[in-house]
Amino acid sequence: MVGAFDALVDRGGVGAVYDVAWCLAATMVGERLVTGPWRLEFPDIEDATYDTRWVARFLSAYANADQMTAEALFRVAQVDGKLEQCLLTLAGSAVATMRRRTA
Repeated sequence: MVGAFDALVDRGGVGAVYDVAWCLAATMVGERLVTGPWRLEFPDIEDATYDTRWVARFLSAYANADQMTAEALFRVAQVDGKLEQCLLTLAGSAVATMRRRTA
């Protein structure tokens, strides 16, 4: 998976990776999201690892159509040197969500 993200950066830049992350969030949230302010509950999120907190916040940003926050989260993770792990956690969560839905 890391190789796929690296290849994507080489071909399309960091913006292309952001677009993939946004699509992964869309996959997890689903297609029938009703418009409105959403507050997603993640119990004990502050005790979670960096990447888990990032995914929760990125999904919240997606659910609220808040691209400014999502982009800020993306940039901060990149500056912190944590973006790769955050993206891997997001991708793994998306796969788990898709498997659960088809089960």
